[in-house]
Amino acid sequence: MNQPRPLAPSRFVRGTPAAAGGGRDRDRLVEKSRAAIAEGSASFTTASRLFDRTTREQVWMLYAWCRRCDDLADNQDMGGDLGEQKDIEDRVQAIRVLTRRALERQPTADFAFDALGQVASETGITKDMADDVIGGFAMDAGGFDAKGERDMLRYCYHVAGAVGVMMARVMRAPDDSFVYDRACDLGIAFQLANIARDIAQDGAAGRNYLPEQWLEDAGLTPDNYLEPENRFALAAVSARLVDLMETYEASARLGAARLRFRQRWAVLAAARIYGAIGRKVRDRGQLAWDSRTRIGKPGKLRHLLAAFGEALVNRPRPPHTWPEYTRGELRPIKGW
Repeated sequence: MNQPRPLAPSRFVRGTPAAAGGGRDRDRLVEKSRAAIAEGSASFTTASRLFDRTTREQVWMLYAWCRRCDDLADNQDMGGDLGEQKDIEDRVQAIRVLTRRALERQPTADFAFDALGQVASETGITKDMADDVIGGFAMDAGGFDAKGERDMLRYCYHVAGAVGVMMARVMRAPDDSFVYDRACDLGIAFQLANIARDIAQDGAAGRNYLPEQWLEDAGLTPDNYLEPENRFALAAVSARLVDLMETYEASARLGAARLRFRQRWAVLAAARIYGAIGRKVRDRGQLAWDSRTRIGKPGKLRHLLAAFGEALVNRPRPPHTWPEYTRGELRPIKGW
């Protein structure tokens, strides 16, 4: 049987030249990433302004990739309502392919993935690091179900703790496992605050990140925890989440102490703002899910000023209790 002839001899065929950011203009990638973070996360936008210019731009580009992956996986726009989920496995696979291509310095036709390629070329972010984050989307695609606390925290590691590790690389953190562990702790703290804030929203979309054991301890089940008559018991479960958040938050501060001043200030500001969201959810009790919990501009300004003083003194107190599960217990065995 005759084989089809190529359109051109192989000696004339050239692959796409490798180039950081897929060959896109860096300034344009930065501008589009800045717009993405401004629309997607007011809290993180505020903290990111405290970085030096280079770090700030790289943080924006990394955020753009995280936001785009999240939107693709959940079939949503900028963290809005979840869309149809029946093809989620295909979307996660697309994320893997585009991410790999970006890290190989090839164009992806998607600015957020090209932004990842750009920041990776500048900071040394690795495929293993990106794969750990994508693992969180794969858990959602597989119908994630948390039986106990460790299951929930393993999910938090993938969707946020692993992002904290990538952020530490962007901030040129010391090549020290302690610092990277604490960066992971901060990401986990952020995600625990998010889970507490979004319990009702996630539940309405068919997703529950609360450990079944915790629900059972409160006399609830995965089938009835959102019922109006169970709000008091659910508030107790949410408070337990925020208590755990504070443990990871306190641990993370010890890692921030080893960063340069502006990086330390930005990290502590983000920790204070996200921590305040979690504590406000706890304080609102049964009313926490009647409306989205937010920290207004005056509150953010207070946290920025407090973080400045904290970064200047740089004497964090060790946590009363260390997290039981940290990066070493939660991440897959990898070579980095």
